Amino acid sequence: MNTAEQFEQNEEYEKAYAEYKKMLINKDGDVDILTRIAHLALILNNKEEAKHYYAKILELDPSNIMAHEQLLDLFINEDKFKYYLLRGNMHALQQQMSFAKNDYKKAISHAKTPEEALPARYLHAGLCEGQEKYTEAIDEYLRIADYDNKNTKVFFKLAELYEKTEGIISAIQILERARKDFNTNEFDELLASYYIRNSQPEKAYELTKNELTKARALFDMDQNDKGYEILMKVKGQYENNLVFHSLLAQYYFQKNMYEDAFNEINIYEKMSPNSPLVYQMRALIYEKQGDSYNEHLNWGKYNIVRGDKDVAINEYMTAYRFKNDDTDLIETIAALLEADGDKTKASEFYERLADLDPKNTNALQKLAEFHESIGDTYGAMEYMDRLKEADPRNQFVKENYEKFQNGNNGSSILSLLKNIFGKRMR
Repeated sequence: MNTAEQFEQNEEYEKAYAEYKKMLINKDGDVDILTRIAHLALILNNKEEAKHYYAKILELDPSNIMAHEQLLDLFINEDKFKYYLLRGNMHALQQQMSFAKNDYKKAISHAKTPEEALPARYLHAGLCEGQEKYTEAIDEYLRIADYDNKNTKVFFKLAELYEKTEGIISAIQILERARKDFNTNEFDELLASYYIRNSQPEKAYELTKNELTKARALFDMDQNDKGYEILMKVKGQYENNLVFHSLLAQYYFQKNMYEDAFNEINIYEKMSPNSPLVYQMRALIYEKQGDSYNEHLNWGKYNIVRGDKDVAINEYMTAYRFKNDDTDLIETIAALLEADGDKTKASEFYERLADLDPKNTNALQKLAEFHESIGDTYGAMEYMDRLKEADPRNQFVKENYEKFQNGNNGSSILSLLKNIFGKRMR
């Protein structure tokens, strides 16, 4: 036991306090020592020291509930702003977000000045955003902007939130205001990207200093060759950049140079596998080439990556109408329909798959399960026998064959006939 602990055990708190402070000189980040010092400061009724050390603990360990609780006790009667701010932080740590929001509101109301309220306003705005209450978050960030007029990041956040709520024009307007108020180039590139997306390439071209954005703006202004010249000049600098290759693909696409466009898309895909942009670009090229099957196939993949399964199913169905013997496509459609709860429709595609690929064990298993689920024991056993023939060691067959056979009153007769005639009964 060290000297400080011995003093503490002997209730010689002042000596223990002094010893721990000596230890802290070489262990400034030791939360355990800080906790002991803060606790002793409370025993010695040295509240200001206790506040200092508990605050230090939170700097090192923001999720320390004990330090929050001790500071709450210290501030409850003397500083309501800090009390509610700390209580909000503690509730946020405990995932009690509604309580935390209320605490931050109370902290704001107890702040002595608008500037003092800013930490609570930032936290309140962040919680509103996290709960997707974007309008409430915008209101809070606008209040922050009135008093924290040196923090440009507030306007980046406002632009993001305005786009989610009121649309891209409102986002552009807030950035234009910020650029004027701050008289800085800090907002130029983000604003240029918004101009591009809002079909204002001329403004983007004037504002941006980024070569890739300039090229993109020129493409959108139908000045394709000028944009291409810029890309060729910076090729060495950006050859590992995704945007560079997407722009080259766009250029070749607009020039009807489809093979070159596909090459750029392939490079892009290697750098960013399964990106929705890959499938979007391919779909657009196939559309121009008049290849409806691959066009809709790629739109299907595009929507799958984006998480829009209903649209994806429709696109895959359209692709199937142009080519109904692609087993990969058929299996994809069947799986999507099954996941969407339409097992009857899915079974139709599994049947088509089993016809095209008689040894497709996944299709045979799915069909056996489906027919059993609708009470068609003969049909279920038929697919079970086909599955057993295709893959005698199949685990599903091992685990379920007898159950399926017992559920089929005519299964013994079916098996007998198969043995006699040596062929599958259908």
